[in-house]
Amino acid sequence: MPTKKKRNKRNDPGGEKKKPKEVSIKRFIITYILLMNVFFFFYMYKPIVETINIGKVYNQLIVNAASTILTAVGLPCTHQGFILMLPGLSLEVKFGCNGLEAVLIYSIAVLSYPTRWQKKLVGIIAGFIIIQVANFLRIIFLAYAAMHLRHIFDYIHVYIAQGVMIALALGVFFLYLNYANVPQKAHT
Repeated sequence: MPTKKKRNKRNDPGGEKKKPKEVSIKRFIITYILLMNVFFFFYMYKPIVETINIGKVYNQLIVNAASTILTAVGLPCTHQGFILMLPGLSLEVKFGCNGLEAVLIYSIAVLSYPTRWQKKLVGIIAGFIIIQVANFLRIIFLAYAAMHLRHIFDYIHVYIAQGVMIALALGVFFLYLNYANVPQKAHT
């Protein structure tokens, strides 16, 4: 009695081709909104913040580093708490200014996108580095603008600097999507 051979759909040109897995936009948006609420709940919920205030610790690290960088680039700067003190002015680094908000929004988008955890981890680490480097450059630029362009500082701070950070976070996420959608090569 002759035996039937199973068709190997991958190698058999006559076999059916599998459709690539499609990303559900609806699933992505729902996951994104849920994770955004969870992350910001834990970040801002008073009993948790009183126990461990990640934002305060992170903000202090940013202010310390920004003060060091500003001094290194020739703008004499000291700091006290979350305030950068430059000659003749002081700048307070708040939650939206420390880069953490942009990193959280980006990281939540990466976590919401359906792909392998290894790619998510690489995306979050790379995005964190890119966004924080850009944020340090933004702080240096804003300090310079505060000292030399005071008459338009608010405009630069609110419209230009924030817009650039939002565009950067979105651009980094698009780069991540490109990376996440590259098929994994089979190891032989």
